[in-house]
Amino acid sequence: MKYWIAKSDPDCYSWDDLKRDKTTDWDGVRNYQARNNLKEMKIGDLVLIYASVTTKDLVGIAKVSKEAYQDPTTDDERWVAVELEAFEDLEKPINLQKIKETPELQNIALIKQSRLSVMPVTREEFDKIIEMSKS
Repeated sequence: MKYWIAKSDPDCYSWDDLKRDKTTDWDGVRNYQARNNLKEMKIGDLVLIYASVTTKDLVGIAKVSKEAYQDPTTDDERWVAVELEAFEDLEKPINLQKIKETPELQNIALIKQSRLSVMPVTREEFDKIIEMSKS
């Protein structure tokens, strides 16, 4: 199993939208590195959902429920989507500032590659974020 972060502007599609819809196409990604990360996702991988732009919080966990397929928002075969299903809320949102202040998360892609919309995280980083959400 692998672990990921996917960013979404809550004004466009929020964690609450995903919980309401149960599943969604994670589409519209137009960065090659983020696209390659989508292609690496496997069914059952866990994805932290990051509310970008407004609150800048990690807010929930989704699961990959369908692996990479043609992005339905374009006919360009270079772009893919995955299907995500809502899994669970983080007990407490984790703000970007808190992530930046946490020594164990200093190498996380959310800090190192802040413009990337889909990024991997290590098991240790994922576990630390879950731990932080419980305190």
